[in-house]
Amino acid sequence: MISVHEALDHILALRGRLPSEEIPLQQAQGRVLAQAVTATRDQPPFTAAAMDGYAIAASDLAAGMQTWQVIGLSAAGHRFSNPVAAGQTTRIFTGAPMPQGTDHVLIQENVRAEDGKITLIAGPNDAAYLRPAGSDFTEGYTLSAPRRLSTQDIALLAAMNVPRLKVTRRPTVALIATGDELVQPGDFPRDDQIIASNSYGLAAMLQKSGAEARILPIARDRMGSLAEVFALSRDVDLVLTIGGASVGDYDLVAQAAAELGLQQSFYKVAMRPGKPLMAGRMGGRAMIGLPGNPVSAMVCGEIFVVPLIEKMLGLPAGPRAYRTAPLAHDLPANGTREHYMRATLVDGALHVAQRQDSSLLSVLSVANALAIAPINAPAMPKGSEMRYITI
Repeated sequence: MISVHEALDHILALRGRLPSEEIPLQQAQGRVLAQAVTATRDQPPFTAAAMDGYAIAASDLAAGMQTWQVIGLSAAGHRFSNPVAAGQTTRIFTGAPMPQGTDHVLIQENVRAEDGKITLIAGPNDAAYLRPAGSDFTEGYTLSAPRRLSTQDIALLAAMNVPRLKVTRRPTVALIATGDELVQPGDFPRDDQIIASNSYGLAAMLQKSGAEARILPIARDRMGSLAEVFALSRDVDLVLTIGGASVGDYDLVAQAAAELGLQQSFYKVAMRPGKPLMAGRMGGRAMIGLPGNPVSAMVCGEIFVVPLIEKMLGLPAGPRAYRTAPLAHDLPANGTREHYMRATLVDGALHVAQRQDSSLLSVLSVANALAIAPINAPAMPKGSEMRYITI
């Protein structure tokens, strides 16, 4: 049995960063940028008006001028091309290029327009109401990689005139639930069967992390069935089995995987829940055998699988980021293993599920954090600072 950190090190050693692929910008939301992108122009490429009004030279105001002759119009997409001299102005609209010779916008509320002229009727507005050229970014600005692209990044890349970009290929993950007791959602279970919920929760976790999840048929508690389902996973980057990794008479995953060439890295981790975890390489695939207990499977997914997905995407990979918060109630002493307990963070305090052996999905569904109690921790009174990770 190895520690949580040792297990994660072994798992992260199973795969490296995946190759990149080129995709259209419209498909880039949430993908991981694999190659930095550099702007080849300023944005905006010209100094633009930030308000509707009239473009003048600020020097006219310094000279005490009150009236200007209107000689043209500048609108977005329709530049006024001639220079503007002292005492002259152009009507201008928000987003339009400032004409040559102007550097100040008199907002339309401060002037009266008649007979081809404008006259100040209020203050000349101290603000120039301009958007200078390059105020968003300038030529040479670089959006660095790797990075998971946000909606703001997509807008920025569009403004940089980038129609296509290189992203890291999504990891493909096969999910294999095992056990004669399982049926798929929507089927009709016998009174001695349960619904295979783990596959769907883990698939959602994987997709959120940036992977492509494939839920394969349920493998029954027979070597032949396991071999058949394993055969469907030949082309994926990672195989996740769920259940069947313990030491019972019907726990056949390790044996079936070994017959298919599994090189096991470890088996069993000093944590609770999640002790019966195993991992290794099987041909060109990484394999992780998750416990069948729903909470154990989801906890192991958060602690071990998500970091491996991030590594395959080229993102910084390692232990999930820990935070600390005070306990909302007393917590009993911990045992000889590291405990990961469902917790809800409310008003900055952790409310930890007390039934550590509970496998109720309802407990997990209301949790937004995993509280972490270190190995052999003494009893922790209310208010004690406790580590947790968000989920």
